[in-house]
Amino acid sequence: MPHEQWSILVAKEYLKFSCAHFLIFPDGSKERLHGHNYQVRCEVDGTLDEHGLVIDFKQVKPIIRAICDELDEHWLIPRDHPELRHRQRDDGHTEVEYRTCRYLAPTDEIIVLPITNTSAENLCAWLGRTVYQRLRERFGALKVRHLRIEVSETSGQSGVYEYAE
Repeated sequence: MPHEQWSILVAKEYLKFSCAHFLIFPDGSKERLHGHNYQVRCEVDGTLDEHGLVIDFKQVKPIIRAICDELDEHWLIPRDHPELRHRQRDDGHTEVEYRTCRYLAPTDEIIVLPITNTSAENLCAWLGRTVYQRLRERFGALKVRHLRIEVSETSGQSGVYEYAE
């Protein structure tokens, strides 16, 4: 008996965000602070409902877009890197320190993510888990078998995260 599977793929031009970051390498060196125009694609596999839908595109797109809008035009810092430190000051600024490098930026322009490094792989994993969580919060009965998120930092260079039940 054949195995059949259904999914939707959301890859709209407006599912993007621009952020600053720097990557910390295994040898302890780091990139200079720089930015990317990230593009997001999302695929959701599941069972068909009685209307022949996995989930309506109109239900998924706003969730992804809201996350992209939350990240847009911010500096992303990893909360869980063992050497990177950040501290919010009383004057509305945050100090970020990695080894001998020190930065100061307005707190409302920084997002601290629960990741170890701001790699494309970690960003798409965080984004994928967040999309999944928000889908479950909004559509609890949704049967997601597989979720795939791709975050490209430039054309032809992406991190990919997959969640499967």
